[in-house]
Amino acid sequence: MLFASDFRRIAREALRDKWALAVGTGFVAMLLGAEVGGSSGGSSSRESTRDYLQDLFANPNGRLVLSLFIGIGVVILIWAIIAFIIGGAVELGYCRFNKNLIRGTEARFNDIFSRFDMFGKAFGLRIVTSIFVFLWSLLFIIPGIIAAYRYSMAFYIMDDHPEIGIMEAIERSKHMMVGHKGRLFCLQISFIGWALLCVLTLGIGFLWYVPYYNAAIAAFYLEVSGQENYLN
Repeated sequence: MLFASDFRRIAREALRDKWALAVGTGFVAMLLGAEVGGSSGGSSSRESTRDYLQDLFANPNGRLVLSLFIGIGVVILIWAIIAFIIGGAVELGYCRFNKNLIRGTEARFNDIFSRFDMFGKAFGLRIVTSIFVFLWSLLFIIPGIIAAYRYSMAFYIMDDHPEIGIMEAIERSKHMMVGHKGRLFCLQISFIGWALLCVLTLGIGFLWYVPYYNAAIAAFYLEVSGQENYLN
């Protein structure tokens, strides 16, 4: 049985001399499949907010700035919708990229676009797993976390077995993760130092964290799915 340190070592060895490819591929995949969200708040009163907006509209420069911010907001919203829709197919392709990386076969940037022929299944898998995790989370946060671990291998499984349906991929993931959820948790926790480094570098570190982390997860999948022959 392999441990977190073993999966990280396998990932580093697979990434040797391929960091540039992995960083670029991971960045584009994250950009295309990322969920954009955020919240903001303020303590000003309705009257002061109304007066501030009136001043903005009264000032030509203010109208220009406001229009610019509205335009940026619209672009971000549109991109968030597009990313959510195509993100499933991109995620499926990114699973293929990382498995190819660990297997030592030719990992290519185009891998992240290689599963758009399964667009419907990929989108459906993302929707169904999100709904299931949400429903379990309604009971309490812990069941929701456990559910997320149960379904964590579904995309990898669907990429390996494109002929199966959405529910079968989810069921196979549930069975595959029996006895392994704690191992995956330990693997993820072992990257906490990298996550902190990413924060300290104002997010720049994520360019290296994303490929390293996902390569390790791909190595984990290959082991729990019985494909240890690809792991050295």
